[in-house]
Amino acid sequence: MPNDQYQTIKEVADRLKVAEATVRHWVKEGQLRAIDIGKGWRIADSDLADFLLSHQTAPKKPRAGMTGGAPDGDPGCRS
Repeated sequence: MPNDQYQTIKEVADRLKVAEATVRHWVKEGQLRAIDIGKGWRIADSDLADFLLSHQTAPKKPRAGMTGGAPDGDPGCRS
């Protein structure tokens, strides 16, 4: 972490295209790690990367018994 670059709340919000209040909420709730350096909060690049990895959308898992056809099993709907 000593070699990390740090970003402000505003920079992270701009980068993720969310409101600053949203980023502050993530910090307050402990979801996003930040450091208070006296002039405001700073977020390390590695902490932001960890946050994004933990919030990424996982690929949808196939349901048990599904073979790739239509949900009702109609073989005529296969592509």
